[in-house]
Amino acid sequence: MKLLAIATAALSAAALPAVAAEISDGKVKIGILNDQSGVYADFGGKWSYEAAKMAAEDFGGTVQGAPIEIVTADHQNKPDIASNIARQWYDREEVDSIMELTTSSVALAVQGISKDKKKIDLVTGAATTELTGKQCSPYGFHWAYDTHALAVGTGGALVSQGGDSWYFLTADYAFGYSLEEQTSEFVKDKGGEIKGSVRHPLATNDYSSFLLQAQASGAEVIGLANAGLDTANAIKQAAEFGIVAGGQRLAALLFTLSEVHGLGLKAAQGLTLTESYYWDRDDQSREFAQRFFKRTGRMPNMVHAGTYSGVMQYLKAIDKVGTDETEAVAKAMHEMPVNDMFARNAKVGSNGRLISDVYLMEVKKPEESKQPWDYYKVLATVPGEEAYIDPAESGCDLAKQ
Repeated sequence: MKLLAIATAALSAAALPAVAAEISDGKVKIGILNDQSGVYADFGGKWSYEAAKMAAEDFGGTVQGAPIEIVTADHQNKPDIASNIARQWYDREEVDSIMELTTSSVALAVQGISKDKKKIDLVTGAATTELTGKQCSPYGFHWAYDTHALAVGTGGALVSQGGDSWYFLTADYAFGYSLEEQTSEFVKDKGGEIKGSVRHPLATNDYSSFLLQAQASGAEVIGLANAGLDTANAIKQAAEFGIVAGGQRLAALLFTLSEVHGLGLKAAQGLTLTESYYWDRDDQSREFAQRFFKRTGRMPNMVHAGTYSGVMQYLKAIDKVGTDETEAVAKAMHEMPVNDMFARNAKVGSNGRLISDVYLMEVKKPEESKQPWDYYKVLATVPGEEAYIDPAESGCDLAKQ
């Protein structure tokens, strides 16, 4: 296995107050573990690391007198690599919590390790509802979005607009399966029809055979149950086959501002998608986004903003209880409301799911965009209680207690 470069940011002042005895190892150390070199590098990647550093800096660089340290590594979308990094961080490098965790298979693996070691994990980059369902953890939290929210948002909008027959192009791993399954159930509940699906390897370059099958199905909507560069490349190749020009619609079931920017408005215009954050939503979201832009040269998507929010909430919980002891911090995170630039009047369910509003967006036409990164029209706000599964019905044993 090739060596993984691990970057470290020590966020401490020159002169620190005495470290509280209740802070283990004399510091609070947070690991941002995600894809930094593959198909999800813009989706989260180093930009989530920057968001985490921003949160630590905005908190003041210390919590309860202890310095806050942010470390990061690239899991390459491989659960075995991610698991090895997680164990090393927990066992040898005194990491207190692991966050972001793009890719559902990775997030599930690391959440399992975190549960066994009684460490807090907070997922912003992965989508599967299993994280707060059958594989939930008393120390696991799921921020930003999940497959159910995407299905309710994007799937519901297109069925309501007459797109009641679907065919899926699905990424061949846990995230893709979950997104296809939940969107299919939602479409069928609304009276729609599923005409079929085809699975493609993660990070494939040639979608021609998959798109031809979808085109031949005659489905009104082709649901792209993938993300990142996979979705962007599928959209580009669909244009080459004249799929949209031929009357079929593309539903980007997980597509964010980062991927729209990479694809460009000419190619992305008219796409319907769902995010839980938009930088131009209000003054508070704009203030954060402008600061993020100054240090990264890009506006944040829901994963970057969600990572900032998750780190801040974790630090607030430590500050509230006066210790970084896992049981106490997890209890506080379940009890504390979330009110920040990411979520308004949000709460954490008993299964660890952050229940916050999500937004149905339509990508603007080039002539509708008034400034750089002005990409979305907000079509609707979906209340968190509608977007996310009721914890009692999630399959999480913790929600039944």
